[in-house]
Formats: sequence, structure tokens, C-alpha cells
Amino acid sequence: MTTDLLSLRDVNSCYGESHVLHDINLRVAEGEVVALLGRNGSGKTTTLKTVMGLLEPKSGVVEYAGRALRDASPEGRARAGIQLVPEDRRVFAGLTVEENLVLAAMGCAKPLTIDAMYEVFPRLGERKKSHGRHLSGGEQQMLSIARALIQSPRLLMLDEPFEGLAPIIVRALMEVVGRLAKEGQTIVIVEQNVKACLTLADRVYLLSNGLVVHEGSAKALMDDKETQKRHLSV
Repeated sequence: MTTDLLSLRDVNSCYGESHVLHDINLRVAEGEVVALLGRNGSGKTTTLKTVMGLLEPKSGVVEYAGRALRDASPEGRARAGIQLVPEDRRVFAGLTVEENLVLAAMGCAKPLTIDAMYEVFPRLGERKKSHGRHLSGGEQQMLSIARALIQSPRLLMLDEPFEGLAPIIVRALMEVVGRLAKEGQTIVIVEQNVKACLTLADRVYLLSNGLVVHEGSAKALMDDKETQKRHLSV
């Protein structure tokens, strides 16, 4: 029987007076890739922020590795093995690729090596002396993911990792994510590229207006064009 690494039970989250997540229930098993899909404003990124501790839920329980995350800071959650790769990448523009990775590894109990990150992303090895501001969008995304991976996360959350990237870069990143999944990395992915997301994921949750409106296998949703049209079409 697979063990849930992450679970959300009846989670409600708000931005001020704006109620965004409504009684969210979801689970992610160890070694599983789970996709959160939905139109813009459906609550996907808010869910990731709630898990990361960037937004405290008004009610409900976020549980990770069998423990409730009440009052745990984002830094504490990162030390516990949760990493979020944000939509805006947030690499340090004034630091080189290598310096970005060194900084990310600081304070981590068991970081991976920088050379290991260059094996995952050979392009970063080629650009290791380049500053963040001089990287392409695809290279910045590679660096953002590598900054998370070097901390040896147990749970990796990716927020719109393919947004705005050329198809060839999307395919390269998909290969990396697929390889991580085969190696047993637990991943939660939020993405507007539905086909790419369903190709990578084991299971999927569809969100609409802060509610979970569908849960099931990614393969089943890939074949269910009616559900895709109802909840994902613009």
C-alpha cells in the first residue's frame, strides 16, 4: 500500500477577504506525480503556496510525511524536504549559475553536488560562469529547478514550469521531469500545457473557482475530451 507523503484535508485559504480555496481535499503518494489543472484563477498556485507555508490556511489540515504542518515556516518546510519552483523563477540576476547553486545548497543538511546538477542540466554546466540576468528564459527555468533539486527535496512542486518557453525547451524539461519521476521523485505540477502535464502525471486534480471538481488518473483524463472541454477550455 502506498503511503501519502502529502495530504490536504478540508483546506480553506484566503487573500484578505477573498476566499480562494474551498474545502480542498487532495493527496500525493510517495513517488507519485500529481498534476493540478484548471483555468487561470482556479486556485492552483494558491494550493502550492498553502503547502509551502507562504499562505496560511484559514481552516483545514496540511499534512506532510505524517505530520500536520501547523505553524511551520516556509524555511522549516524547505528543511523538511518541500521545495517550490515558483512561476517567476526567482534566480539571482547578479550571481552566476554556479553561485546560484552554491547559495541554494547552503544550510541544506544533505545537498546534492553542483556537478550532479550539471549532469541533469548540461546546459547549465556550459553557462556556469554566466550571470542570471544573461540567461535565456529556458536556462533560467533550468536553474530554478536545479536550485530546488540541489537541496534533495522529498516533495518537488513545479508552478508553470513550461510557461512561455519554446517547444524544444519544453520537450527538454519534460524529459528531465520524466526522468526524475522514474527515479522516484514525488512531484506536484501546475501547468497550463495540458497535454504535457497529462503525459507526465500519474493522477490529476481539476480545480475550478477554488473547488476540486474532478479527480482521477491522468490517462483517463487524456481520453476524456468532454471533461477537458468543460473545465479547461478557455
